[in-house]
Amino acid sequence: MAIMKILLRPDIARFTVVRHLSLKPKFGLLFDIDGVIVRGKNVLPPVPEAFKRLQGKDGKFCVPTVFVTNSGNALRSQKAEDLSKWIGFEVKESQVVMAHSPLRLFQQYHNKRVLISGQGPIREIAQELGFHNTITIEELVKNFPSLDYVNMEKRNPLCGPVDPNFPTIEGIVLFSEPISWETPLQLMVDLLLTNGMPTSLPDEIPYPNIPVLACNMDLLWVSEALIPRYGHGAFLLCLESLYKKITGKDMIYSALVGKPSQVTYYHANHMLREHAESIGISHNVDTIYAIGDNINTDIFGANLYDKYLSRCGMKDTLAPQKLQKLLGRDVELPSAKACISILVETGVHRRDSSYVADHCPRDFLPVDDSLCKPAFVVKDVGEAINLAFKEEKFD
Repeated sequence: MAIMKILLRPDIARFTVVRHLSLKPKFGLLFDIDGVIVRGKNVLPPVPEAFKRLQGKDGKFCVPTVFVTNSGNALRSQKAEDLSKWIGFEVKESQVVMAHSPLRLFQQYHNKRVLISGQGPIREIAQELGFHNTITIEELVKNFPSLDYVNMEKRNPLCGPVDPNFPTIEGIVLFSEPISWETPLQLMVDLLLTNGMPTSLPDEIPYPNIPVLACNMDLLWVSEALIPRYGHGAFLLCLESLYKKITGKDMIYSALVGKPSQVTYYHANHMLREHAESIGISHNVDTIYAIGDNINTDIFGANLYDKYLSRCGMKDTLAPQKLQKLLGRDVELPSAKACISILVETGVHRRDSSYVADHCPRDFLPVDDSLCKPAFVVKDVGEAINLAFKEEKFD
C-alpha cells in the first residue's frame, strides 16, 4: 500500500494506548461522497468491498460513521437511500450531513421571510431545516415581472409587485447552484440593493446587506466528466463579484456552511457521537478521520476543525466564542480530541497533475498553508479505511 504520511499533530500519539485497550472503537469516520464513494452515479470500484470492514456481524456499522457532503440538492433521507445502495448495507438518515444540514442550528433566521435558491426539492429542504416562510425565484419573478429581462422573449414591462401585499424579503438562503444563473444573479443583487423590496433603487445603497446564508463553497467538483465541473462556489463567486462591481463593497455572508466551515465539522462531530451511541458505544469518539478528495474543502476543513479541537483541549476559552457568535447562543464543547485529514486520489486531487485547483472561498482567506496539507494521502477510500484501522490497531 503506497501511503504518504505527514504528521500535523504530534500530540495525537498520546491517545494511542488508551484507545487500543477498548473492545469498541474510540474513533469515528467522516466520509465525503462525490469523488470518494461515487463519480456522478457510478460507484467507485473499491467501495463495496472496503465498506465491509465497517460492517459488524449484525449487518450494521461497527464503527461510528457519518457521511458529509457538500451536495445540497436532496433531502437527507434520499441521500441515505442512495448511500445504502452504493455501499451495500443500510445508511440511516441520521448519518448524513448535507451542505445545508448545519442551517438547522441557525434558529435566529428560521422565522424570517427568505428567498431560497437551488435545485431539487428546495421547499421541502427548507422546511426540514426549520425555514417555513419561504419564496422561490419563480415566485419572485411572478410578482416583479420586469426584473426578469435577460430572455428577450419573456420580457414583461410590469414592474410590480403584482400582489400589493407582497412582503419584504428578509434574507437569502442559497442551497446549491440554480439550473440557470442569469435570473437568480440579477434578482439576488436587486434584493441586496433594495433591502429586500425591489420596487425602486434607493438613493443610498443599504449596507450591510440583508442576511445571506450560503451552503457549499466548492468551486469545482467531479462527476462522470473527465474534467472537474463548476460547483456552487462558482455561482457564489459570480454573485460576490457582481455585488462588489456595482457597490464597491464586499457582500457580507451571515453564514457560510458546508465544508470547509468549522460549524459543519462541529455539527458532523455531534452526529458522529449520536451514531456511536446508536450502535452501542457509550464512550467518547476521541479521534475523527475525515476522508475526502478536495484539498480546499475536505482537507482544509478537517485541519481547521483539528485546530479548534486542539484549542478546546487546551482549555482555550476563546475557542468556542466564534461559533457562539455565529449561532447566537452558547455551544457545547466537542467530545473529540483530534480530526485527522486523509486525501484520496479518486476525485478532484491529482498528485502528478499540472492542473492546479487553488480556490479557497473568499471568506476563508488568507490561508494558512498547513491547513491545505493532508495528514495522509492514499489512493482510494479502501486504503483510507485500512489506514484508519492500522493507526487505531482496530481489527
